[in-house]
Amino acid sequence: MSERSERGPSGSGNAQVDRLLDLLALERLGPDTFRHVNRSRRGPGGRLFGGQVASQALRAAIETVGAELHVHSLHSYFLRPGRVGVPMDLGVDRIRDGRSFATRRVVAVQEDEAIFELSASFHVDEPGFDVQQVLPPEAPDPEGLPPNPHEHAHHRPFDIREFGPLPGATRSLWTRAAGTLPDDPAVHACVLTYLSDMGPVGAARRAGPPGIPTMRASLDHVLWFHRPVRADEWLLYNLEAVSLSGARGLARGLVHGRDGRLVLTVGQEALIRPVA
Repeated sequence: MSERSERGPSGSGNAQVDRLLDLLALERLGPDTFRHVNRSRRGPGGRLFGGQVASQALRAAIETVGAELHVHSLHSYFLRPGRVGVPMDLGVDRIRDGRSFATRRVVAVQEDEAIFELSASFHVDEPGFDVQQVLPPEAPDPEGLPPNPHEHAHHRPFDIREFGPLPGATRSLWTRAAGTLPDDPAVHACVLTYLSDMGPVGAARRAGPPGIPTMRASLDHVLWFHRPVRADEWLLYNLEAVSLSGARGLARGLVHGRDGRLVLTVGQEALIRPVA
């Protein structure tokens, strides 16, 4: 099994996309150790955005498996807030290499403290059945919706068009990268991981009573990648609140391509603590 030897995705000529690709460019310190210095992309409260850290951890795992293997699921925990400007080291454990599947564990560390842990499973392409939950027919056309100005304030390299929500959902939006990405499926998987963290916490909070201030933080994040998709094409992200109890909220999300294919399932639990 030959592993990828690239340092990371190369530039595209589009400033927004180049910022995104720069986040996925890791310095290789050893066979299973990588580093990135996060100089920007702050999340709420000046912390690193969780989806960014998750996408970088997945990128590190991808660098240790063969190109014939594609991520099909990941399970992760946000342990501590990430800090801007502090080097982040990503250590990969090669848990298993089988004929059809491989498993990797990644721990992200800043100044000797673990801030994030991820387990990812990879699978070779195989033929099989094709059954899915269909795209909601009520979804509006994304080009007819205004961009979300709040996301531009965070300087995130995505085009987001929120609406609705659709029946049964707590939050609905169309999203895509703000420019053309490289053809590498690994890049698209990492970008999907990044954008999947944009919305679940708010979706879970909307299930509770309005007007009460809360402290919010992602606790864990789960993804299942069902079908190949480009992250620079329109994706419908439907989120629903599943539970809100004991200062924790759980949201579930389905991501469909514009052609109706279900491409990603998301699960996230968040700390949603009422404050006086």
